[in-house]
Amino acid sequence: MAKGHRSQIKRDRNANKDKRPSAKLSNARVSVQKACFVLDAIRGKDVQSALGILAYNPRYASRLIEKLLKSAIANAENNNGMDSAKLYIAECFANEAPTIKRIHPRAQGRAYRILKRMSHITVVLDER
Repeated sequence: MAKGHRSQIKRDRNANKDKRPSAKLSNARVSVQKACFVLDAIRGKDVQSALGILAYNPRYASRLIEKLLKSAIANAENNNGMDSAKLYIAECFANEAPTIKRIHPRAQGRAYRILKRMSHITVVLDER
């Protein structure tokens, strides 16, 4: 059990919170593996070059991540007062979300399961 009053525990937890601007997209209808192809291409880059990469990337996930990156940039400018020219992508990752399960009919009365995978995509920015 944790020591201290509930309000003190919450105060300590919020004090250790990450102050970097970020944006999160929950339950994106793209698998983690497909999202990571795009995320690997922009990790560590400055935001202007990352937006250029995402604009010309033909993958479906790049449109989702481009919108998410623009949201993170807006969060950095409005909430943290950061300059968008100095921002770079410190972290970006995709975690597995709940999977939608569907049935596909097959021959002789059998049914195959189709797993429609989803992901939680997170982009964290920082200033250079």
